[in-house]
Amino acid sequence: MKHTTIWFLLLAGILLGCRSIRPISNSSYVNPSRNTAYCGPQVSDPAIAYRGELNEFDVLGIARGQMTSESEIHRALDQAKQVKLHPGNSILLIQSGAAFPDAPMVAALSKHFQIVPFSGVPFVSSAESRPDYGSGNSESFAKSLRLAAARGGNDFIVCYWGFLESANEDLPTKTVSWMPMPGLKWVLPDEKQHMRIRLKLAIVDVRSGNWTVFSPEQFEDTRKSTSPRRGAKDQILVEELKKRAYEAGARDLVQLHSDIASTQ
Repeated sequence: MKHTTIWFLLLAGILLGCRSIRPISNSSYVNPSRNTAYCGPQVSDPAIAYRGELNEFDVLGIARGQMTSESEIHRALDQAKQVKLHPGNSILLIQSGAAFPDAPMVAALSKHFQIVPFSGVPFVSSAESRPDYGSGNSESFAKSLRLAAARGGNDFIVCYWGFLESANEDLPTKTVSWMPMPGLKWVLPDEKQHMRIRLKLAIVDVRSGNWTVFSPEQFEDTRKSTSPRRGAKDQILVEELKKRAYEAGARDLVQLHSDIASTQ
């Protein structure tokens, strides 16, 4: 039992040392030893390049640093209503950090709602460096977003954030992954990659501004890989986990925050 505990702690230390976190909107593979990205689809247009994430406070209209009275809190409680979607509602769909929501999420939600894709690329300005930035601006941005949704005839805004956590574990074959043979090279799996995805969705009622936030279940997977195809294997795993998380997020949205399940 003692030896098992020691081995577990050593393994945990190895995994934590190689642990990385990346957003779903910037999920390209980065070689940890060379700090170079996997050569997937190239993005040449700066308009759709990754520039960070939307702030949850901005999307929900929570103004940080603003004075709030007890009467305002009580009034908000009295006016608050449960966010409930109906079949065929129009949704302004936003993936934080991305110019377009990922196709699997659009497909999952399109089974029950009309989906209008919208940019989740945050606006970056020199004002962000000012000490007073964010004072009152969060509520203004949220209202502008609701106005844009209203002008497009959308009933709700759905914004989602996601992060991929990964850790690499060296296999005993790491030092002999390339085995020279006459006219041939064998490639052995030399690394095990552990990956987990976490997703969070916010639903905003365009008319009232009422909102709710929830997270579907987390998904994990483990794959063995070889050095020459490490990046490609990583991206396959990323896309599979994204798809599973998106389907779970759409399912929970329908079951927990709509009346579709009761009408079927």
